[in-house]
Amino acid sequence: MIRVLICDDQEIVCEGLSKILSSDESISVVGTAGDGAEALEQVEKLQPDLVLMDLKMPGVNGIHATRQIRNSYPDTAVLILTTYDDDEWLFDAIRSGASGYLLKDTPRADLIDAIKGTVIGKTFVDPSVAGKLMSDIALRSTPKKSTLTALLTDRELEILILIAKGYNNADIAQRLFLSEGTVKNYSSTIFSKLNVTDRTQAAILAYRYGLIDIP
Repeated sequence: MIRVLICDDQEIVCEGLSKILSSDESISVVGTAGDGAEALEQVEKLQPDLVLMDLKMPGVNGIHATRQIRNSYPDTAVLILTTYDDDEWLFDAIRSGASGYLLKDTPRADLIDAIKGTVIGKTFVDPSVAGKLMSDIALRSTPKKSTLTALLTDRELEILILIAKGYNNADIAQRLFLSEGTVKNYSSTIFSKLNVTDRTQAAILAYRYGLIDIP
């Protein structure tokens, strides 16, 4: 039996989804939540296999709730079910740990299949937004990464990755057994080669070119 928690700020949506999902004998709706904060409380209490998560809700939205659930309860999958197909919502949801992304006009049979598939490790993305994900992956693919590796030495790449992870010069020096002045010089060289002016811009390039995943 697949234990599902529904999180949506519209009560009528929760009721409708409960009826749809309960029509399948292999799914049990163990609870509902009206926002992300309540979803976190319910996950702790009910330990569902999957949370069917809306995104835009008052208080704690679905993005923040998804991130916290996946960090605290990694065995609980999160499947997004929303009306929003904007790039920002889509990418933030996937980066926060959502296992899939469906729109609310998904046919009931497809929704049930997605829930069953998600709990065994499959990924379901609504066809209307799948192209956006593919484009994003293409932009972060190996050829671009190779462009950066061609510009920087191995040591410079190593330092760039640590910069992108948020380490300061002193931290990097300690980790790599270098002097802080040496790290500062390396950083200046990296910024010059990448044509950026500060650590934030360098970190953005590292993310964009796939050297590090967005946390």
